[in-house]
Amino acid sequence: MVESGMMPKMAETSAKRQIIAPAQQIKMRVLVTIALGGLLAACQVVPKASPDAAPPPPKTDDMIGEGLPTDTDRHRVALLVPQSGANADVGNSIANATTLALLDSRADKLRITTYDTANGAAAAARQAIADGNKLILGPLLSEDVSAVAPIARAARIPVLSFSNDTSVAGNGVFIMGFVPGQSVERVVKYSRAKGHQRFGALVPKNIYGDRSAAAFRSAVQAAGGTLVSIETYDRSAAALTGAARRLANAGDMDAVLIADIGGNAVRAVPVVKTSGDRQILGTEMWNTDSSLAGAPAMRGAWFASVSDGLYGQLATKYRTRFGHAPYRLGSLGYDSVLLTVRIARDWKPGTSFPASRLVASDGFGGIDGIFRFNDRGIAVRALEVSEVGAGGFRVIDPAPTKW
Repeated sequence: MVESGMMPKMAETSAKRQIIAPAQQIKMRVLVTIALGGLLAACQVVPKASPDAAPPPPKTDDMIGEGLPTDTDRHRVALLVPQSGANADVGNSIANATTLALLDSRADKLRITTYDTANGAAAAARQAIADGNKLILGPLLSEDVSAVAPIARAARIPVLSFSNDTSVAGNGVFIMGFVPGQSVERVVKYSRAKGHQRFGALVPKNIYGDRSAAAFRSAVQAAGGTLVSIETYDRSAAALTGAARRLANAGDMDAVLIADIGGNAVRAVPVVKTSGDRQILGTEMWNTDSSLAGAPAMRGAWFASVSDGLYGQLATKYRTRFGHAPYRLGSLGYDSVLLTVRIARDWKPGTSFPASRLVASDGFGGIDGIFRFNDRGIAVRALEVSEVGAGGFRVIDPAPTKW
């Protein structure tokens, strides 16, 4: 199961989106659009490590680990993603996006080798380290991060994971995934600024729901609001309706958060509004759900997420090159390469990756906007707030373009 709150849905754009872009966004868009420029005439292939490789030849001065030739002028980076099994499509989408990033950024000093985690992330990490890689991009799943982390830590190799599970971050592990709590905090803060005082929430009984509920409590308190009620439910239609009915009767509320996929929000909102109109709030999960725009009950709802403006350009280029649309999480692979390329300017090939550069206060920019890692190794992202309308999503509070 892919864990990111932003569902790994294959789509070029989530819905028609009208972007209200302030002038200060232009600089960021120009920088990343340059990276999304023309492809190299001679394509650099991202090599894949073979699990059935023959026994390595005797080690010589120009060999390293178990057989990959030594690069004296290129940085060696490992990409750990599932390329077979249930999550293969998501993993391959991330891998393809890293290839595009290499081409677009003209990163001829960077060599990325992919390792399939489907048959064991720990084994993939050991092979990657034996092959001389100095940085690990991935894995995708939190359980794989937990398996890789102690192996990478022992070798002093930083891990830049695509997971959004904050519990696996820290001590050499950085996570780039879209953390649901940040989306909740952003939309609650915006709602409070618009005059909403009393808040309620509907959250599913799962890990995502638990984390969203915790973030919601903190966000309401930090914004000076009043928490009226949080109702939870099992993932069934009857349980959802029952929880929505309980919330509707819990007392006066100005705004209600629904921390679930768009389809469940569509079912819950009419029930929530039976005892009065409330501002409906959502999370980053709605960013990939175009069906919301077709549901009259959802008109005027707000949610916070990363921007889709530059992602649309990436998706178009991806389709042209690979013949199909990427999964939304592919942007994480693209941005991880842009980050690495930036740091590689002052990184001598063959030496340890300068992990301290990952916590730069000015952060990084990419397809999903600006972000930076906090002292726990969690990517903190600049998010925008969008409103659901009849024709799609409209940005009503753009994401910041600098910290």
